[in-house]
Amino acid sequence: MKPAFQKDDALLADIARARAEGRSRLWWLGQSGFLLHTRAGTILFDPYLSDSLTQKYAATDKPHTRVTERVIAPERLTGIDFITSSHNHTDHLDAETLKPLFTANPQARLIIPRANRAFVLERLGKIESTLVQIDAGESVTVAGAELCGIPAAHNTVERDERGHCRFLGYVARVGGKTIFHSGDTLMHDALIPALKPFRVDLALLPINGNRPERQVAGNLNGREAAGLAHAIGARVAVPHHFDLFAFNTEPPDEFEAACRQLGQPFRTLHNGEGVEL
Repeated sequence: MKPAFQKDDALLADIARARAEGRSRLWWLGQSGFLLHTRAGTILFDPYLSDSLTQKYAATDKPHTRVTERVIAPERLTGIDFITSSHNHTDHLDAETLKPLFTANPQARLIIPRANRAFVLERLGKIESTLVQIDAGESVTVAGAELCGIPAAHNTVERDERGHCRFLGYVARVGGKTIFHSGDTLMHDALIPALKPFRVDLALLPINGNRPERQVAGNLNGREAAGLAHAIGARVAVPHHFDLFAFNTEPPDEFEAACRQLGQPFRTLHNGEGVEL
């Protein structure tokens, strides 16, 4: 198993220093999970900080063997203003991660696609008071941050009977920065037009690709992620959704090579590593 860049006390100390010094900083927590701290607020994007999937699939033909060690226990993260869930898959909506987080952060709010409300309550229990619901094209303001819903295709732009998207990405405007967290998505016709007006500073994009033989919903591959970042004019692209499960990962080499070819600035992080904004 790969060691984290930093974890537990070292990670918490890094977070504490950024807060004390008033710096805007982003940490990759593994899979699609990122912690963003700015003076205006602290956001936790799509955290998965347990071994629930490894345990669930241990005796099946699709074992979720962990590649990299966990960076932090969820109950140790505090000072969170809001948490996102882009869709209902467990690595983006994990009860074993979210319940301890809300115990440690009772003030936090959970941003979810409006289409997923009933499923979220079934999985997490009586948390109605924490929920902030959003749909593609809508925006909400929470704790000094504006969050905008972007339609995602995983593998299609799926909608409920009322036309609300089940899969979203989020654009966060906070602390003078604009960050796009993709959730899980493939390219689709509405994605670039939805994102270009935001002038994204930092694009957080999946790179594990779309392979039906894995029997899992797909994502952008490295080349596609680099192309999307370039098409929307992102100042920096950061890859995610790799180095967690052995059956569903890709090295960042293709992404990095495509970024270099396009002249797209990028930063590849290790689990637990932070970067200044």
